[in-house]
Amino acid sequence: MIEKLFVEEGIKKVRMDEYFRKELERAGYGGMDIKRTPMGTQITVHVEKPGMIIGKNGKRIKKVTDEITKKQELDNPQIDVQPIAAPELSAQLMSNRLAKLIERGWHFRRAGRSTLQRIMGAGALGCEITMSGKLRGPRGRVEKMVEGYIKHCGSVAEEIVDKGYSIAQKKTGVIGVMVWIVAPDANIPDSFRMNVVKEDVVVNEEGVEKAKVEEVKAEEAELKVEGAEEKEEE
Repeated sequence: MIEKLFVEEGIKKVRMDEYFRKELERAGYGGMDIKRTPMGTQITVHVEKPGMIIGKNGKRIKKVTDEITKKQELDNPQIDVQPIAAPELSAQLMSNRLAKLIERGWHFRRAGRSTLQRIMGAGALGCEITMSGKLRGPRGRVEKMVEGYIKHCGSVAEEIVDKGYSIAQKKTGVIGVMVWIVAPDANIPDSFRMNVVKEDVVVNEEGVEKAKVEEVKAEEAELKVEGAEEKEEE
């Protein structure tokens, strides 16, 4: 019974994600988070252009909320719109853009390489792009592009890797696009730094002058002693 409940919740989340991806495509949809609260269901939507979702006097966001309420999948949904600070570091947003480039007729390698360069140019520690489907010819294949640091499994991968998935629809069939990004501020467990401590010797100018005066006085004293010894010998 508990397993069935988890499956139903997962299906609802997938349906909401597909709805937002289609409805908020022009606003630069970059993913969502669903959280249960005593007052209802809190939905946080991450977009590139929040103004396009809110609309004039909040009409657009109210319309979206009413449509979600009609679906009767979530209890008292409340939508919170959050802007994406760095669009090039949002895995879902970049996967959507890559899928659109492929649909427009870009060669999959050119589109993938261009997207990878934009992500790494934004300061990402690592990126992996996977495209699968009928990329070239009637048979399906997988093309993977990797650069930088990437983790694939374990709790570390779940914490530091941002994942996004989109579908490009072409005449020959659909192409799945998956983008993984490691943010610049990610805490990598197997990285370390060595702090080199340098001892700086600070010499005071007054101390240098005093040392020079003492050396001159010592030289004068030696000359006086030598002069006295020469007179005694005479």
